[in-house]
Amino acid sequence: MKVNRERIVNAFKKVWELRPKVSHGTILSLSSLLIIFILALSVRLLPLRWGMSLSEFDPFEQFRFTEKIVNEGYFSWLDWRDFQRWYPWGAYIPKTNLPGLPLTAATFYMIISALGVSMALKDFCIVFPAIMGAIACVVIYFLGKEISGKTVGLISALILALSPTFITRTSLGFFDDESVGVLAIMLFFLFFLRSIDEKRPAESTLAYGSLSGLSLGYLFLSWGAALYPVGIVVLFSLTMIILRRYSERLLITYSLTFGIGSFIASSFPRPGITFLTSWPILAAGGVFLLLCLNEIIRRVRTTKWKIIYVAAFFLALIGGFFILSYLGYMGSVAGKFIAVINPFAREGSPLIMSVQEHRMTSWSSLYYEFGITAVFMILGFFFAAGNLTNQNIFLIIYGVTSLYFASSMVRIIVLASPAIGLLGGLGIVGLIKPFMTLTKESRFVPRKRFYAKIIGKEFSAAPIIMCFLLLMANFAFPSPRVFSHAYSPTTLLSGSMPVRPDKPVTEWIDALYWMKNNLPPNAVVFSWWDYGYWITVEADRKSVADNNTFNTTQLALIGRIFVENETNALKLLSTLKDPNKGPDFSKPPEYVLIFTVIYDDRKNYPYAGFGDYGKWTWMLRIAANSGGATEKVENLCESIGIRREINVRDYLYENTSVIPFEKGGKFYNSLIYLLMEHARCKVALDKNPSANVTDPTLTAEHEFFRSHFELIYPKRGDKLSSYGGYIPIVAVYKVHYDGDQ
Repeated sequence: MKVNRERIVNAFKKVWELRPKVSHGTILSLSSLLIIFILALSVRLLPLRWGMSLSEFDPFEQFRFTEKIVNEGYFSWLDWRDFQRWYPWGAYIPKTNLPGLPLTAATFYMIISALGVSMALKDFCIVFPAIMGAIACVVIYFLGKEISGKTVGLISALILALSPTFITRTSLGFFDDESVGVLAIMLFFLFFLRSIDEKRPAESTLAYGSLSGLSLGYLFLSWGAALYPVGIVVLFSLTMIILRRYSERLLITYSLTFGIGSFIASSFPRPGITFLTSWPILAAGGVFLLLCLNEIIRRVRTTKWKIIYVAAFFLALIGGFFILSYLGYMGSVAGKFIAVINPFAREGSPLIMSVQEHRMTSWSSLYYEFGITAVFMILGFFFAAGNLTNQNIFLIIYGVTSLYFASSMVRIIVLASPAIGLLGGLGIVGLIKPFMTLTKESRFVPRKRFYAKIIGKEFSAAPIIMCFLLLMANFAFPSPRVFSHAYSPTTLLSGSMPVRPDKPVTEWIDALYWMKNNLPPNAVVFSWWDYGYWITVEADRKSVADNNTFNTTQLALIGRIFVENETNALKLLSTLKDPNKGPDFSKPPEYVLIFTVIYDDRKNYPYAGFGDYGKWTWMLRIAANSGGATEKVENLCESIGIRREINVRDYLYENTSVIPFEKGGKFYNSLIYLLMEHARCKVALDKNPSANVTDPTLTAEHEFFRSHFELIYPKRGDKLSSYGGYIPIVAVYKVHYDGDQ
């Protein structure tokens, strides 16, 4: 057969005709979504300039959990008591940790390893949150599309991709629950709304309802905040009943969702079977019964039987709750959830208030997060209320509740970010849609569109451009805002200081590395709970507490030890042991770690207010006001000859955070002050022998301190670097219980 140019061209045409038929609009949407995905991923990887490191504190615990699964198998953690933590009692992992994130990361890591990708597990865990955060931006596109079309989905994805708080929670190194939790919530909402959509085929209800239940079950295993989206769906379903929008699809979807989700949650040690009797799940069960009642009433024709069924329902509901409560099966809502619902309830809990992200959100924080998007969000409420579809009712409930909770607690802003994105996208589209209509080529414009008489087609693009400029200015300024936010180093590489250094801070890394190589393998390091994960994972040594604050008695004891004088502190410290567990647990902690920051003024080297100098007041309050935990510590003090109670006013001026000036005050004789002051003076004098500092531990009054607490790190204070005028000090002391150094 003769081959010529015409035949070759025809052959290529036939092949080209076999391609999938995709419209230009679809190509444009997919291209835009790909750009948003790349943008979201790139922004979250910006901290790479500082180096590879896990961020904050909890990600180190999650990495340790993941490492256990990868090295020893999927079920190795089911009976794991981690004795590297919470010495001497250990942490029982099945009851203290949710397994969702470690199981997910371990699975993906095993997959890429099987495919031949060579990558250290820690590096994978560092990059993992950025990838999941970018994927969440793709999922919210489909959720926005489900609610109000492709354009809303794309704008929502863009807003979420550049949301400062969401960037923080999914950036490089933030290997924590939020990295998969927000994604799971978006999937849960997406499948739930698709399942109840009357426009879809009936068989899709079973498929999407099952996927909704699987997403909810995964969410239960991954994030403690799962009760929030549960509450939204429960409230939405109740609203559907009140508005007489009940449908059989809603009942089927609700049943599948909570049936599958609850089964998954109860099949694992945590949340566990008791999770089913907690108040939020019981409330979900009550709404399920209401849905069943609606279905029954809809099928019953006579008024008499309708009244009978309604009366029987309420009697069964009240009786069931009474019986569960009487038998003690009725679970309670955790303190943190109560603190979110009622912000004033947390004032009585110093343990909750001691965490910065648990405090009430300031107006500046909300503006920093939302900016001009808040205006579009308000418009989104307006347009949603003007078109009350089931999806828009769901969005209004989601938006209102998320704004309330975001205002209640700083940490909850991340839950509001998707809602703000969806409402902002709806507001922008609703605002520019009339002008987009005018820009289209058309010879006839209906007279009812009054704005067509005022604004010519050639000027109708101006509002669209204005909206675009406002959005870009919101994300780009000042400095530019989003990229500046993402450019910050991880907590470890910033030296755990609330300032942005001009270079990576190595003091914490150096100290942890020194501990790993110089302290005995079974060494126990006593410190405030903030640094427990770092000690356990990076230094590979036992810690006495960490950020999983399940043992409030031990936290109160640690706080009491730090605020007591050195004599009483040593007595209490010596009680931290359990000989019944064997020789490895028969000795109290032999090392104490403290962290503080001083200002490099080359003369006085004052405290900068960071580290333990800023946290010790919370040590005091937790020791003095932790209810039953404080009482147990007071009983221990009484048993070893120490006064039972401590008074906050003895340490702080009028119960504020102000320290009395008198050097004879109790703060100036506390163990935490002496440890910080001895390390500060050591560093200051090493850097400048003529520095105007006086070490109080050198006086005769504190001879006991000198004979029992030996500073073993840092050896040379002049080796510590200054970062923008701040010098971080990680000090390690050797404890000599016999008094001989």
